[in-house]
Amino acid sequence: MDVSSGQYAPVVANFAVRLVHGPGWDPLRPIRDQDGWDEHAAFMDGLVDDGFVILGGPVGDGEQTLHVVQAADEKEIEARLAGIPGLQPDCSGSAR
Repeated sequence: MDVSSGQYAPVVANFAVRLVHGPGWDPLRPIRDQDGWDEHAAFMDGLVDDGFVILGGPVGDGEQTLHVVQAADEKEIEARLAGIPGLQPDCSGSAR
């Protein structure tokens, strides 16, 4: 079978990505009261709608989130997450 015909989806893997709050985070305010929450939520909803984020949410005390994403590699992850309002992606702990 000729796999170059384009009938197969591109190769992707699942990665675990930890996100930490950015410098504008106010620990005294709930997450939905943070500056930029609406923009952040809309951005993340778009990643879910695209099928990039498959699962995710806060872990532990809520200071971090963990997301399972589908991507070809870490470069794609970093590019897709670079614009997250209010958070800083930490892809150093990504796992396949």
